[in-house]
Amino acid sequence: MDQRDSLRTMMAERAGVPGAAIPDTRLTDFKLAVARELGPYASALLIDRDYGYRPMLDAAALPAGCAPILAVDTLDQQPGGPVEDTALDTDIAPAAIAADGTRGLKLLVIWRRDGHENRRIELAARFTELCRTAGLASVLEPVARPTAAEEAAGTFRLNDAIVDAARALAPLRPSLYKCQVPSGGRGSVAELAAEAERIDAVVDVPWVVLSQGVTLTDFPNAVEAACRAGASGFLAGRALWTDALEAADPRETLAGPCADRLRRLAETVDTHGRPWWTTPAAAPFSPSVASLPTGTATGRNPAALPSPSDANSPATAPAPATAPAPTPEVPA
Repeated sequence: MDQRDSLRTMMAERAGVPGAAIPDTRLTDFKLAVARELGPYASALLIDRDYGYRPMLDAAALPAGCAPILAVDTLDQQPGGPVEDTALDTDIAPAAIAADGTRGLKLLVIWRRDGHENRRIELAARFTELCRTAGLASVLEPVARPTAAEEAAGTFRLNDAIVDAARALAPLRPSLYKCQVPSGGRGSVAELAAEAERIDAVVDVPWVVLSQGVTLTDFPNAVEAACRAGASGFLAGRALWTDALEAADPRETLAGPCADRLRRLAETVDTHGRPWWTTPAAAPFSPSVASLPTGTATGRNPAALPSPSDANSPATAPAPATAPAPTPEVPA
């Protein structure tokens, strides 16, 4: 639920009005409704500072078992258009965010092969270090996009670009690596899993898939394929709650078909997902599954995020006394 102008655009398109006709309060109300209705079935909820974070905390809209994650990216985005670039929000106060009970921070990075890759790597490195210092989990979200030249020539290959981004950014050891679904989610489970294995081969931290660009009907197979290939779950928004945007009062749709969709996806993760503590980066200093609290082996322990002292720390870091479960289902 960290969409900003993108959410306004979706609401405006469905209402048949300009984006300027959608007030900020409508974005906030929808975000809080998602928190209340889907939060009980999620391990965490990602939200933005502009329209949702403080109202959500003040209203106690999230259940105790659902961990808040705060987006700390500033977006270069024209009204109605895609995000072109991002930066790290310099106004955040990590100590205060942690004191709020927030468990992690998230950064979007627009990945293009345009000669500015090193700048983006440096941005992501500053973000992961900020989280590590603050004791907060880091959720790093690269989204691969074509350059103008690639688009004009028809040479952009999404799956190759996803792997290219992962090869460059995953070595920074974020707590959680959030990436696009290969092939936009189109294809059989076997075909998608084969492409997702390319991601798993270069990402040694826990990773999940996002739903941007994937249809509601394609996303379940995409999640299964990613989990079969080594993913620990999903961090999704549009594939969960888009149909609630059509309703005058979204709460009934969120509590009904949207919640059902989230529960089914969570069952897929429980069946096929990799527990985060078994990923290569975490396994050397995470406890055995036998030492985990009852009920965590399937990854359904809510409010569980890989700790900043786990997947993004050196292998010499001390093992935690117990390991939380992965983050299999996170509305975004």
